[in-house]
Amino acid sequence: MSLFTRTKEDERAGAVIVYGPEECHRHLNDLLDELGLPRGVLPLKDLVEYGRVRETGFVWMKHKAPYEHYFEKTNIRVKYAIEFTAYVEKLKMKKMTGVKSLWVPITEMSMDKPSSKNIHFKTPIMGIGKSFPITAFMTDEEKQKYLNESR
Repeated sequence: MSLFTRTKEDERAGAVIVYGPEECHRHLNDLLDELGLPRGVLPLKDLVEYGRVRETGFVWMKHKAPYEHYFEKTNIRVKYAIEFTAYVEKLKMKKMTGVKSLWVPITEMSMDKPSSKNIHFKTPIMGIGKSFPITAFMTDEEKQKYLNESR
Protein backbone atom coordinates (compact mmCIF):
# COMPACT_ATOMS: atom_id res chain seq x y z
CA MET A 1 0.00 0.00 0.00
CA SER A 2 1.25 3.49 -0.85
CA LEU A 3 2.28 5.83 1.92
CA PHE A 4 -0.27 8.29 0.53
CA THR A 5 -3.24 5.93 0.55
CA ARG A 6 -5.72 6.65 3.32
CA THR A 7 -7.87 3.93 4.74
CA LYS A 8 -11.52 4.42 5.49
CA GLU A 9 -10.69 4.42 9.20
CA ASP A 10 -7.95 7.06 8.73
CA GLU A 11 -10.30 9.27 6.75
CA ARG A 12 -12.92 9.14 9.51
CA ALA A 13 -10.58 9.48 12.50
CA GLY A 14 -11.73 12.24 14.84
CA ALA A 15 -15.18 12.48 13.29
CA VAL A 16 -18.34 13.62 14.96
CA ILE A 17 -20.91 10.96 14.07
CA VAL A 18 -24.67 11.10 14.58
CA TYR A 19 -27.33 8.48 13.94
CA GLY A 20 -31.03 8.57 13.13
CA PRO A 21 -32.98 10.46 10.49
CA GLU A 22 -33.76 13.62 12.47
CA GLU A 23 -30.22 14.19 13.76
CA CYS A 24 -28.65 13.33 10.39
CA HIS A 25 -30.93 15.71 8.48
CA ARG A 26 -30.35 18.48 11.00
CA HIS A 27 -26.57 18.10 10.60
CA LEU A 28 -26.89 17.91 6.79
CA ASN A 29 -28.94 21.14 6.70
CA ASP A 30 -26.48 22.84 9.06
CA LEU A 31 -23.62 21.74 6.80
CA LEU A 32 -25.28 23.05 3.62
CA ASP A 33 -26.08 26.36 5.36
CA GLU A 34 -22.47 26.65 6.56
CA LEU A 35 -21.13 25.94 3.06
CA GLY A 36 -23.53 28.43 1.47
CA LEU A 37 -25.17 25.75 -0.70
CA PRO A 38 -28.94 25.41 -1.14
CA ARG A 39 -30.55 22.74 1.04
CA GLY A 40 -32.31 21.08 -1.89
CA VAL A 41 -29.04 20.22 -3.65
CA LEU A 42 -28.69 17.03 -1.57
CA PRO A 43 -32.20 15.60 -1.09
CA LEU A 44 -30.91 12.61 0.82
CA LYS A 45 -33.61 10.31 2.19
CA ASP A 46 -33.77 7.85 5.03
CA LEU A 47 -30.40 8.86 6.48
CA VAL A 48 -29.12 6.54 9.18
CA GLU A 49 -25.63 7.99 9.76
CA TYR A 50 -23.88 11.33 9.26
CA GLY A 51 -20.22 11.92 9.98
CA ARG A 52 -17.88 14.90 9.68
CA VAL A 53 -14.20 15.45 10.29
CA ARG A 54 -13.87 19.23 10.57
CA GLU A 55 -10.05 19.20 10.38
CA THR A 56 -10.02 17.61 6.90
CA GLY A 57 -13.44 18.62 5.61
CA PHE A 58 -14.43 14.99 5.07
CA VAL A 59 -18.14 14.17 5.40
CA TRP A 60 -20.26 11.10 4.80
CA MET A 61 -23.90 10.19 4.94
CA LYS A 62 -25.43 6.73 4.85
CA HIS A 63 -28.96 5.83 3.72
CA LYS A 64 -31.05 2.75 4.36
CA ALA A 65 -30.93 1.88 0.64
CA PRO A 66 -29.84 3.34 -2.71
CA TYR A 67 -32.43 5.54 -4.42
CA GLU A 68 -33.09 7.94 -7.28
CA HIS A 69 -34.24 11.54 -7.15
CA TYR A 70 -35.69 13.50 -10.06
CA PHE A 71 -34.83 17.20 -10.03
CA GLU A 72 -37.86 18.58 -11.81
CA LYS A 73 -36.48 22.06 -12.47
CA THR A 74 -33.33 20.71 -14.17
CA ASN A 75 -34.96 17.64 -15.76
CA ILE A 76 -32.17 15.48 -14.30
CA ARG A 77 -32.45 12.12 -12.54
CA VAL A 78 -29.74 11.46 -9.96
CA LYS A 79 -28.88 8.13 -8.34
CA TYR A 80 -27.58 7.96 -4.78
CA ALA A 81 -25.65 4.98 -3.45
CA ILE A 82 -26.07 3.80 0.15
CA GLU A 83 -23.13 6.02 1.12
CA PHE A 84 -22.34 9.56 -0.06
CA THR A 85 -18.92 11.06 0.73
CA ALA A 86 -17.22 14.37 -0.03
CA TYR A 87 -14.62 16.86 1.11
CA VAL A 88 -16.21 20.19 1.85
CA GLU A 89 -15.17 23.82 1.99
CA LYS A 90 -17.05 27.09 1.66
CA LEU A 91 -19.26 27.00 -1.48
CA LYS A 92 -17.91 23.61 -2.56
CA MET A 93 -18.10 19.83 -2.24
CA LYS A 94 -15.33 17.95 -4.01
CA LYS A 95 -14.10 14.36 -4.43
CA MET A 96 -17.74 13.32 -4.12
CA THR A 97 -18.65 9.64 -4.24
CA GLY A 98 -22.00 7.88 -4.22
CA VAL A 99 -23.89 10.17 -6.61
CA LYS A 100 -24.44 9.75 -10.36
CA SER A 101 -26.41 11.51 -13.05
CA LEU A 102 -27.48 8.82 -15.51
CA TRP A 103 -24.34 6.67 -15.55
CA VAL A 104 -21.79 9.44 -14.98
CA PRO A 105 -20.44 10.10 -11.46
CA ILE A 106 -20.75 13.65 -10.18
CA THR A 107 -17.53 14.46 -8.35
CA GLU A 108 -17.86 18.13 -7.51
CA MET A 109 -20.40 20.88 -7.00
CA SER A 110 -19.53 24.49 -6.37
CA MET A 111 -20.53 28.12 -6.56
CA ASP A 112 -18.13 30.93 -7.48
CA LYS A 113 -19.24 33.26 -4.69
CA PRO A 114 -22.09 33.50 -2.17
CA SER A 115 -24.10 35.75 -4.50
CA SER A 116 -23.73 33.38 -7.49
CA LYS A 117 -26.85 32.72 -9.49
CA ASN A 118 -25.60 29.31 -10.66
CA ILE A 119 -24.26 26.13 -9.13
CA HIS A 120 -21.72 24.10 -11.10
CA PHE A 121 -21.47 20.30 -11.24
CA LYS A 122 -18.40 18.45 -12.54
CA THR A 123 -17.70 14.88 -13.58
CA PRO A 124 -14.33 13.08 -13.70
CA ILE A 125 -14.65 12.80 -17.50
CA MET A 126 -12.29 15.36 -19.01
CA GLY A 127 -13.70 18.17 -16.90
CA ILE A 128 -17.19 17.83 -18.32
CA GLY A 129 -19.77 19.60 -16.25
CA LYS A 130 -22.95 21.59 -16.26
CA SER A 131 -24.32 24.62 -14.45
CA PHE A 132 -27.86 25.23 -13.27
CA PRO A 133 -29.66 28.14 -11.63
CA ILE A 134 -29.22 27.98 -7.88
CA THR A 135 -32.98 28.42 -7.45
CA ALA A 136 -33.51 24.95 -8.97
CA PHE A 137 -32.09 23.45 -5.76
CA MET A 138 -33.55 25.80 -3.18
CA THR A 139 -36.27 24.87 -0.74
CA ASP A 140 -39.41 27.01 -0.97
CA GLU A 141 -38.29 28.95 2.12
CA GLU A 142 -34.81 29.59 0.66
CA LYS A 143 -36.27 30.65 -2.69
CA GLN A 144 -38.64 33.15 -1.07
CA LYS A 145 -35.79 34.68 0.95
CA TYR A 146 -33.55 34.79 -2.17
CA LEU A 147 -36.23 36.48 -4.26
CA ASN A 148 -36.96 39.04 -1.53
CA GLU A 149 -33.24 39.87 -1.15
CA SER A 150 -32.69 40.27 -4.88
CA ARG A 151 -35.36 42.97 -5.21
